[in-house]
Amino acid sequence: MKFVIKTIIVFIIAITISACNSTGGVWLGEGENSGKPYTFGPEEDIKLLQNLAGAYSEKNADELSKYYSEEYMNDKRKENYSKWLNSMESITMKPYKIIPLQNGGNFRQVIAWSKEERVHKNGSYEKLDLMESFVLDNDGKVKSFKQWKAIDSVNFGMPYGGKFFGNKEGEYAGRPLVFSNRNETKMIESMVESYNKMDVEGMKNVFADEFILNDYKGEKATYKKSDLENFFSPFKSVDWKINAIIPIKIANTDAASGVIVRGSESRVFKNGRKWNKDLMEIYYFDLEGKISSMEQFAK
Repeated sequence: MKFVIKTIIVFIIAITISACNSTGGVWLGEGENSGKPYTFGPEEDIKLLQNLAGAYSEKNADELSKYYSEEYMNDKRKENYSKWLNSMESITMKPYKIIPLQNGGNFRQVIAWSKEERVHKNGSYEKLDLMESFVLDNDGKVKSFKQWKAIDSVNFGMPYGGKFFGNKEGEYAGRPLVFSNRNETKMIESMVESYNKMDVEGMKNVFADEFILNDYKGEKATYKKSDLENFFSPFKSVDWKINAIIPIKIANTDAASGVIVRGSESRVFKNGRKWNKDLMEIYYFDLEGKISSMEQFAK
């Protein structure tokens, strides 16, 4: 009787185990593993991530490099890691969820969620919630790495900041400012390059068909592109040096943006007169990505 009961219990356990899924999810990208499910990876991959986090928190670049493949952790990257860690007063990486995965027998990956706190020697501070992907080679070394972050607390590096007030109350008043990324920086650089070459045609590319200039003397004028034809005729040479380009826009509005440009400019006239100014200018880019107006301040 006891034998029968034991047999029944073993049978039930076997059925229960077989009913449990040993695979899950699916890889939908390209390659030979496309369409294949994932399985859990070995315990050693969890240990690798924990050791890696420990070396990282100890700011030990030599120890840290042991957990990466030679192809990934080349001399240049190791040097950069060392500089990064040495720029910290302290840094802690505390994983709270680690999931080792395999796919198709030739793919190993560890996905980890961590709390990371960075105290920079320059006084900057970051407290982050990170999700990271570590892809391993056949030797169990990290060969590629990706990171996504949620910001808990920082004193720099936020994707938004400041505050827009406007000249009068409106729906945008009180909104923060964000960086704009519609190629404005490259266009300003291109305009400056053309300007220093006194290349009118190159400069025209960045302007709308009609644009407004508010110059440093308080004078306002509306120009057409054709008005630029004789812009350089009084000059023997010009030299515009840029210190900073800052493209911004009001958060949650259309794509129109303003670009703050700081620099200095020297002009030598054909009659021998010289003109030198430190400049701060704001270029307003319209929805078509062209400069529709500009404001100029000088000293």
